[in-house]
Amino acid sequence: MTDERQTETPPERDTDRDSLMTLLGGRTSAVDASLPPVAFGVGWFAFGESIAAGGAAAVVVGAVIAGWRLRKGDRPLAVLVSLLAVMFGAIIALRTGHAADFFLVRLVTNAASALAWLVSMAVRWPLLGLVVGTVLGQGRRWRRDPALLRAYTRASWVWVGQYVVRLVVFIPLWAANAVVALSAAQLLLTWPLVAVCVAVSWWVLRRALPGDHPGLRHPVVP
Repeated sequence: MTDERQTETPPERDTDRDSLMTLLGGRTSAVDASLPPVAFGVGWFAFGESIAAGGAAAVVVGAVIAGWRLRKGDRPLAVLVSLLAVMFGAIIALRTGHAADFFLVRLVTNAASALAWLVSMAVRWPLLGLVVGTVLGQGRRWRRDPALLRAYTRASWVWVGQYVVRLVVFIPLWAANAVVALSAAQLLLTWPLVAVCVAVSWWVLRRALPGDHPGLRHPVVP
């Protein structure tokens, strides 16, 4: 009977997977992030490889998305940062004369994100735990649970891998000035990759936690 209880999954843990998808893998935000780069590629190609046309298309799409997100009640600062990133990418491409430089902001942010996740694990404050713990209103309790801290640390490697995959794909395409391929890669490596990342990180979390642990929502604090 003891062995059966240890391998049994508490009911609350069945909902943790959905919570992780909602908190970290929101389909809307991932799709929104992919639309301006796609618009840039389409505008650039449709108007005879015009950087100005591609930049204008990206900014217009970004502005429409920003307005829609504000109407939904999203945080104004987050919306503004997203729109500014699109505008900054367009300005960089116009200044350098290389259309692929529109994606430089994406390259830098992915590299910075990978580094931030690595540092967070090194100092034993994994970002996955910080984000989920904050949204669930747990404060620092999740970090005082040794099993949960270990699980979040292991699952955070999956998120580092997500950014590394993007860099491995984006950097050669950027160096080759492959604008259309970069736009397509941006589309494929946003929501689909995030969905895979959430699924795999959930699997890692579940495998890392003891069988009798109550789940993400209930840190076991000594």
